[in-house]
Amino acid sequence: MNMDDGLVRVLDADGHRIDGREVPSLSDDALVGMYRDMVCSRHFDERAVSLQRQGRIGTYAPLAGQEGSQVGSTYALAEDDWILYQYREHGAIVVRDALEEYLPYWVGYEEGNGDIADAHVFPLNITIADHIPHAVGMAWASKLKGESKAFVCHFGDGATSEGDFHEGLNFAGVFDTPSVFLCHNNQWAISVPTEQQTASATFAQKAEAYGFEGVRVDGMDPLATYQVTKDAVERARNDEDDTPRPTLVEAVQYRYGAHTTADDPRAYREDEEIDEWRRWDPIRRLETFLRETGRLDDERVDAIETEVHDHVADALATIEELEADPDDMFEYTYAETPRHLREQRDELRRLREKHGDEAFLRE
Repeated sequence: MNMDDGLVRVLDADGHRIDGREVPSLSDDALVGMYRDMVCSRHFDERAVSLQRQGRIGTYAPLAGQEGSQVGSTYALAEDDWILYQYREHGAIVVRDALEEYLPYWVGYEEGNGDIADAHVFPLNITIADHIPHAVGMAWASKLKGESKAFVCHFGDGATSEGDFHEGLNFAGVFDTPSVFLCHNNQWAISVPTEQQTASATFAQKAEAYGFEGVRVDGMDPLATYQVTKDAVERARNDEDDTPRPTLVEAVQYRYGAHTTADDPRAYREDEEIDEWRRWDPIRRLETFLRETGRLDDERVDAIETEVHDHVADALATIEELEADPDDMFEYTYAETPRHLREQRDELRRLREKHGDEAFLRE
């Protein structure tokens, strides 16, 4: 664990402001809202893991421990800035208030991916690092159109070992795209530790090879992550007087749970390691700061928890109302459905008509 090596940080491990460190210029409502969204993200995470264990949603990637970087970074964006994420950054969805629209994806409906585009969130990516070139392409297109938008691309430390990472960042550096690359270094790429992922001292320093700035931040400090992302977004803006410049942000943090619900982290790490990192818990640290500065008290914490539980419950209830259309399996891959897929679709329709949909269901 290396949480004291040159990281940008505002709050210490106990949530107290570090002497000489400036608190970002955020309103009281925004600071409390950041806390609320982190609490909501973790509660949703707990419910989602439980639902997966019950067989009610598919394989899920838990976020617990990473709320600070996800929520803090999203608060630094304008509403029309784009977010491209890997598969764990559910906190960004919570901030963009698209949880209900997002949920259908996790029970097998692609509409969930389509609907979050209305909140300027690019469809979820499962293949490691494949979305990075898309993020750069979108940013370049936006620049060529004369827009002033930033494109924040989330990925894990394991993605830095993929060719798409190097190609995307190299292109961004050469063509000055308005990109912010946010690497969530949560210490484990599934079961591969950081020291086996790269021989570089840090992930942030990889930016030097591409000709732009790399910054390391305490990803479990939402205030620090907010400020670092805000600075990066300002560099990325395609303003009249400034050439946009990309930034690589390495958010150092830890995932408390499994890589996904198909993973067993007990096979490759010890409980003592998890306990050590919990000392830096992002929700507890921000709550301490807000209480010390008079922005939060027991009554407001209770009210937030009640509101969050009701909000998540209402959102989750909507997935029970979804009805599957088997024809959807043959949609969305081609602009014009090819003959072999049309034949398969028609055959399935005949079988459904002959035997009934109940014959294809399993309890």
